[in-house]
Amino acid sequence: MKRYGILCDGGDAPGINAAIRAIARTAFEKEDEVLGFQDGFFGLVNNDVRIITKHSVSGILPSGGSILGISRFNPFKDPKYIQAIKENFKKNALTMLIFIGDRDTISIANNLSKEGIPSIVVPKTIDNDIWGTDFSIGFDSAVGIISYALDNLHSTASSHHRVMVVETMGRETGWLALFGGLAGGADYIIIPEVPYDIKDVAAHIEKRRKEGKNFSIVVVAEGAPLPAGKDENVEKDDFGHPINRKRRVGYTIMEELERLTGIKSRTTVLGYIQRGGMPTTSDRILATRLGNAAVEFADEGKFNGVIGVKEGKIQFTPLEESAGKIHKADTKFYELARIFF
Repeated sequence: MKRYGILCDGGDAPGINAAIRAIARTAFEKEDEVLGFQDGFFGLVNNDVRIITKHSVSGILPSGGSILGISRFNPFKDPKYIQAIKENFKKNALTMLIFIGDRDTISIANNLSKEGIPSIVVPKTIDNDIWGTDFSIGFDSAVGIISYALDNLHSTASSHHRVMVVETMGRETGWLALFGGLAGGADYIIIPEVPYDIKDVAAHIEKRRKEGKNFSIVVVAEGAPLPAGKDENVEKDDFGHPINRKRRVGYTIMEELERLTGIKSRTTVLGYIQRGGMPTTSDRILATRLGNAAVEFADEGKFNGVIGVKEGKIQFTPLEESAGKIHKADTKFYELARIFF
């Protein structure tokens, strides 16, 4: 009999509970045991743990959030945290840890593997930036929220003849802005993967106005570069990522577009609304597949990897191959979106 420990790390995303359910139910089929650590690595460090049962995971498939809580905490900030993890791993007689997490989780898992702590990472992030999978749990749900927001903004933008700049999440990638903008009919999309000139964006808006289109929706990824000449010095978090909310890229681009076009402009920062709510059916199925595969690989003695889906097929990517890499947005979708600008 094996005993698995689950924890959720990073930002929340729709579909986490579906993944927890899949891990647990698959383990129970094999007569294995599952423990859940509360609030991510805080729970693992403090041994805040509970037994997961069939009752624990009953009815959680469609629910948002995480029944185990979640946190963004780097245990490698202090050696005492790593020692505590080692002690608690042994104390709970764990076979392996299963992390439901993001890029930073993969880096932590990779470092823990060097300390003798085996794990598997199930990729969860609305940013879709994990190396080793085409799509991460939560991405599809977030894209749906973005496209719904754009549908609503079209009516107010057209009524007031304004430029609406919509800022999405995404960290250093443009997946959310690209897919959300494509699905929501954006008139221009700005992402980190494609260079842009703010004057070209303004010229495009002017062209639309001359064609009788008296409003425009511009979708901007939070990690997109600021317009040329703007200061990029920003604070970074514990993992070295820029704190994008302090860059105010959406507001900066909006102000520049209003100055260049003379058209009244507004900014909508979608923020955390993108991470909440019920998971879509696609995310439920993805989470179920990945959670199931994590236990199947573990049962075969395969660990220290990321479980992903590539071209529709389950794939195992070693942690050292995924750690430190970014799954950038595929620009072929940007070329598609250009047709509709």
